[in-house]
Amino acid sequence: MLTPRELEILRLWLRCESKAVASSELGISLGTINTHLIRIRAKYAAAGRPVADKAGLLIRALQDDLVSLAEL
Repeated sequence: MLTPRELEILRLWLRCESKAVASSELGISLGTINTHLIRIRAKYAAAGRPVADKAGLLIRALQDDLVSLAEL
């Protein structure tokens, strides 16, 4: 479902305090982070599993075994 890059960005963002911190750690713009997160949310919505915020993405990532509590 998610590309390797989307998965990388999602995992890092879930571990970081903010999108700005995640973008700094990856060396990409905040806009690029936002674009990836928009695409991730769109994929979940297309699958009938919409998410509205970071907490929702965290829940979906845990449900789909994309992240574990240990890595957070």
